[in-house]
Amino acid sequence: AACRAKGTKAGTWMEGDLKIETNLVHAAVSPEPASGAILTPLFLSTTFVQDSVEDYLKKGYSYSRTNNPTVTALEKKLAILENGAGACAFGTGMAATTSAICATMKAGDHCVITDCSYGGTNRSCREFFTPLGMEFTFTDFRDVENIKKAMKPNTKLVFSETPANPVLTLCDIEEISKIAKAGGAKHVVDATFATPVMCRPLDHGADMVIQSLTKYYEGHDMMTGGAVISKDKELADKVKWVQNVHGNIINPFAAFMILQTTKTMALRVRQQSANAMAIARFLEKHPKVTKVVYPGLESHPQKALADKYHRDNLHGGMLWFDIVGGSAAGTRLMNSIQRPWSLCENLGATESIITACAVMTHANMLKEDRLKVGITDGFIRVSCGIEDSSDLIKSLSIALDQC
Repeated sequence: AACRAKGTKAGTWMEGDLKIETNLVHAAVSPEPASGAILTPLFLSTTFVQDSVEDYLKKGYSYSRTNNPTVTALEKKLAILENGAGACAFGTGMAATTSAICATMKAGDHCVITDCSYGGTNRSCREFFTPLGMEFTFTDFRDVENIKKAMKPNTKLVFSETPANPVLTLCDIEEISKIAKAGGAKHVVDATFATPVMCRPLDHGADMVIQSLTKYYEGHDMMTGGAVISKDKELADKVKWVQNVHGNIINPFAAFMILQTTKTMALRVRQQSANAMAIARFLEKHPKVTKVVYPGLESHPQKALADKYHRDNLHGGMLWFDIVGGSAAGTRLMNSIQRPWSLCENLGATESIITACAVMTHANMLKEDRLKVGITDGFIRVSCGIEDSSDLIKSLSIALDQC
């Protein structure tokens, strides 16, 4: 009776902001009106019937290359989770990256970009966009003075990645955003390693954030996807235009699956971060390990920056290490590691993965550039899953004893 007096009703939302854990489950998702189904339906239709010529697009949909109801639900969720004005979901992370560049640059424009990023990002700038008349300056983003020096009158984009794939260097998002703004450029941040559970770059002055949805958002090695989330509607509309022209929108089935897997991202990221910390501390003490890098360790050279930007003392599931014997020994370890570890590409999944970056994710970088940022032939990148950390450590210990 008291509830009825206050006018509350089952199925309506209480007032006030919601925590990210709640938004991961519920944001942009409402029971389907006709049946009450709790999940957003999977719309596999390519085309949508119009009521009349005059009412074309009155319902918002005509052709799924442009918009699809399942995809729209995912894009709205992404915008809420990343605190943006709008989002576009793409078929892959690289489709998102190239679309962000296309939305902000044209022939004759210049971009200042980190010298350590995902290998596909590096290659697209060097081999695809440069021949089209765009200019890219690769520099070390750990020191913002390098970015200031690289800025030009025609700089339209500053492209950072934090934590960086795979060396886990960090960027001062707020300072870099100020530099970009002062130079009339947009600042885009690839925050795939961080996820909005750890850090939301748009809260720190960035204009756009890129997520490879394949990684932590999806998290189960089933679907590929990417996203660009923009701080303001004008920029979001530009990215949407590029998406429509390129026809690289995410397919509805992948969008449906990622809508479901996103719900558990906070739970997964916490377990993955805990596993990464346990493994990093084990490796730090192992006599055959010469170096281990993880943003949560006190030994990380940018630990203060990690503490500034990473919420709730979460530093992600990614780390890397070197062992005695250099590249040859590192290769032997990766060739001998037993399950539950898997030797493969990808990251952010429930399964724990070891990756030989020199021949897998970053093979398309120029070798001299790869070695310059520290990605040796035996570089061991680790993506921690959600298994029991003691089992993961036991397998690593066996492999290290054989090296």
